[in-house]
Amino acid sequence: MGETVYTSVRRVSDNFSFEQYTGNDESLNRPIYIADTNRPGLELTGYFDKTQLKRIVILGEKETAYIRTMSVEAQRRSFEFLTSEETPAIIITKGNDCPKVLKEIAQRKNFPVFLSKVPTTRMIVNLSAFLDEELAESKSLHGCLLSIYGKGVLLTGESGMGKSEIALELIKRGHLLVADDRVDCYRVHNKIFGKSPDLLKEMLEIRGIGIINVSRMFGVSSVLPKTEVDFEIRLETWHSDENYDRVGIEEKIHENILGIDIPKIVVPVREGRSMAVIIESAVTNFLLGERGLDSAKEFERRVLDYIESNRITMEGQKG
Repeated sequence: MGETVYTSVRRVSDNFSFEQYTGNDESLNRPIYIADTNRPGLELTGYFDKTQLKRIVILGEKETAYIRTMSVEAQRRSFEFLTSEETPAIIITKGNDCPKVLKEIAQRKNFPVFLSKVPTTRMIVNLSAFLDEELAESKSLHGCLLSIYGKGVLLTGESGMGKSEIALELIKRGHLLVADDRVDCYRVHNKIFGKSPDLLKEMLEIRGIGIINVSRMFGVSSVLPKTEVDFEIRLETWHSDENYDRVGIEEKIHENILGIDIPKIVVPVREGRSMAVIIESAVTNFLLGERGLDSAKEFERRVLDYIESNRITMEGQKG
């Protein structure tokens, strides 16, 4: 089994710039294991069975209005439960005030309560999206990731295949760099996204030159922080005796990344081939295929039509 994926309340706080109402700096180290949030309707009524304590608690307009109708004893019972050791934090939305009983209990327990003016629904959507990414299953791959014609293209292959040099040529042609050398891939629902490790962000290694900063050399619009991985191009050394796909009607291949099949092609590399142009063409063909326009199938139909036309001509001549 792999390591348990988690993030921290500190990461959430830094990303959303909440006003921290209770809890000190140490309280921000509380772990978060679940991307879902909890709006504690039943818990405020005193029903605690089957509650998932590991979720961040959201107190919106309805919850705070109901809390004002509760007795001090009922509030104390509910807030003692909601500020358990397993609960990461409580966020009070839409500019509502923190109830006095909750403040008292949270201060005693060094429990983090945050205040936000953001509407409740928007807060839940934004927070869930952030946590989905933070808690996503991940995997590091060797390769380059670029955005080419709006598609995330993963270039893979053995070391020395010239992936970074090809990436540089593609960047000069107006495409965007996401990651070079190491691509951190992570799964969010049924999609795979890729980004660069912080240490390598915006950097490209070119043999004979060294490390270059792509955003400084070509401008900030030449890089992207992340992109969905749509397509993989595997670069391999050209072998004259290898039977490469020349027409494109062979069975399509895929690369499985974190349980998701990514379309993949193998492109041979040899001296004299303009790899940047070939890769652009491969991506264009991929885009056409997504729109139902398959060049290989079109060629196959032409061949079959040609054969059929010849057959009819031959039969006519025999008759």
